[in-house]
Amino acid sequence: MDIVQLCEIGMLIAFGASWPFNISKSWSSRTAKGKSVVFEFIVVFGYIIGVIGKFITWHRTGVLAYSTWFYFADIAMVAIDIVLYFRNTALDRKAEQGA
Repeated sequence: MDIVQLCEIGMLIAFGASWPFNISKSWSSRTAKGKSVVFEFIVVFGYIIGVIGKFITWHRTGVLAYSTWFYFADIAMVAIDIVLYFRNTALDRKAEQGA
């Protein structure tokens, strides 16, 4: 593993470290107000582009970078927050109908 991979892994860990806090807030707030699901889909798209790049490199060199697995971890966390967004949107609708 070289310094470039270590820097990329560091970046993915830094970005990934924020998602558990976001997931926790989404879970406990039980509201989608103030959230942007479009933003989250753009983030997932960016991670997917990164993964595609890793697989292209793997196809060309036969080496799959360690950082690939961090992309998958980050995608999973954003996906959890997206699911919570839709749950919270449903809860918001239900609360509005009951009010």
